[in-house]
Amino acid sequence: MDIGGTSTVALALDPAGQVEAEIQLPTLKGTQGLLDTVERAVAGLTERSGRDRAEFTSLGIGIPGQIDHELGMVQHAYNIGIDSLALGPLLQERLGIPVSIDNDVTAAAIGAAHLMHLEGTTAYLNLGTGLAAGCVIDGLPVRGAHGITGEIGHLAIDPLLRQCPCGQKGCLETVASGSALTSFWRPDASGHLLMTAVAAGDPEATHALEQLIAGAATAVRLLVLTLDPHSLVIGGGLRLLGEPLISGIRENLDRSAAVSPFLASLEINSRIRILPEDSSAAAVGAALSYQS
Repeated sequence: MDIGGTSTVALALDPAGQVEAEIQLPTLKGTQGLLDTVERAVAGLTERSGRDRAEFTSLGIGIPGQIDHELGMVQHAYNIGIDSLALGPLLQERLGIPVSIDNDVTAAAIGAAHLMHLEGTTAYLNLGTGLAAGCVIDGLPVRGAHGITGEIGHLAIDPLLRQCPCGQKGCLETVASGSALTSFWRPDASGHLLMTAVAAGDPEATHALEQLIAGAATAVRLLVLTLDPHSLVIGGGLRLLGEPLISGIRENLDRSAAVSPFLASLEINSRIRILPEDSSAAAVGAALSYQS
């Protein structure tokens, strides 16, 4: 189950890891709303799969925020109205099946590696409303001591020092994310509006796209230099901007490689994969996370 601030995608996997049933529904905010959302999703899956709830061996959930995977705790999931909640234990008591909770980007990394049949070390870069990453090594996620592995969006490396909601200035997320567009372009910014304005020759929109590309390319280099992955998957809503964004990232990486024999030797572009548009990687990864 992939729980987002607006909608929740839930699916049932058979023993071979294939999708058996899928449902999407609005995410209700707050503790009671979240519990109701999960229960409604599980009920929908039992109906669509034709299985009794008791046949589900586990429930995996990917959700934004700081996650304690071992305890099933969710903290700072503010876009869902949650400050601190023992979501795993609460759901396990209500549903009567084992429950696994993971960060949504970690879940997406697990799912992407599984669905795209990627081996070795896989880095997952989520270019969405925010900016974050996940890492999977031989099918197993890297979560870290406090569940914040991959929070690269809060590395303060932008010299323009734009204010970040986390309290710092100059976070990478203030350059390479959907929320960044609203600060350095226009308050009602969206990917669709941006590309329409770029196509119309709007110089401010073109400059905004260039900043977004530069920030995303920096994030790619950062992940390669810290994790040295065999594959780097770009996911998140901004990837749906398509070729202008992806080709721009690749061209930026080529330019940096042209002046650095070291970067050239890393062949970064050859490692990049794009998550398919219709992928349910986060929900699939959440379902698999109980095993990892």
